Amino acid sequence: MKVKNFIFSKIDLNNKKLSKGHKKLVQYITENYDKAAFMTASKLGEKVGVSESTVVRFATEMGFKGYPELQKELQQLIKSKLTAVQRMEVSSSLIGGEGEAVKKVLTGDIELIRDTLESVSEEEFAKAVSTINSAKKIYILGVRSSAALAKFLYFYFKPVFDNVTVVDTSSGSEMFEQMFRISKDDVCIAISFPRYSKQTINALRFSSDRGTKIIAITDSEESPIAEFADILLVAKSDMVSVVDSLVAPLSLINALIVAVTFSRRDEVYNNFNELESIWDVYQVYDKSDGDSNE
Repeated sequence: MKVKNFIFSKIDLNNKKLSKGHKKLVQYITENYDKAAFMTASKLGEKVGVSESTVVRFATEMGFKGYPELQKELQQLIKSKLTAVQRMEVSSSLIGGEGEAVKKVLTGDIELIRDTLESVSEEEFAKAVSTINSAKKIYILGVRSSAALAKFLYFYFKPVFDNVTVVDTSSGSEMFEQMFRISKDDVCIAISFPRYSKQTINALRFSSDRGTKIIAITDSEESPIAEFADILLVAKSDMVSVVDSLVAPLSLINALIVAVTFSRRDEVYNNFNELESIWDVYQVYDKSDGDSNE
């Protein structure tokens, strides 16, 4: 597995000079890398039977700036590999139980949004808005848990553009049938988060071969869809049990919708003004008085 090659290649080079405590850490991480990647230095040391400072020194001897960097690298490499059962085991140790779920999950989501705000490139974001506005046709692609984000983006782009489509990826063959006309004049907005979908990767390889501009919305520069991106928008995500935390990606997509509509303000105003008239005639929304008993 990739995660083993990543850390153990470093360990093998240094193994002869490792202390007894460090060798115990090597053994534990080798056998329990899926759990170790989400443990604090203190918790890992307690589990192995060494001090927290020993864990920190181990990380630096492996070539990392500190334990958080080692932990981050491990998490990034394995979180897309974990099975649903492994995710539940890891989250149980992180959250502690259902009584802590609300506090831990919401706090984690706040941190993810904050990290996204600090790391998102304003230049790339502006390029994404410009590319969307100038595209002949807009394809929105998202599979499995990312499909909800794709449909959300499509829902708000649909009244703004008459050239937007969301790719229905219920089967691989149908996906290509929907995208076979894609060209260099179009843009494909691809959304993918762990566990990354092969369907999305295949679709982007196809789009890239056609010369299509690709905007990738994903969790890191190491994401498998990042290599296809002309424009990369990074939004932090994390796993919460069998659930992926997609709050930060959704917030970034909200910002993209707002920026695009602002850049086409007059057109959007006219579109929605006409839509409001249609909604009124066909009673799409309930406008009854909240105090009415009818």
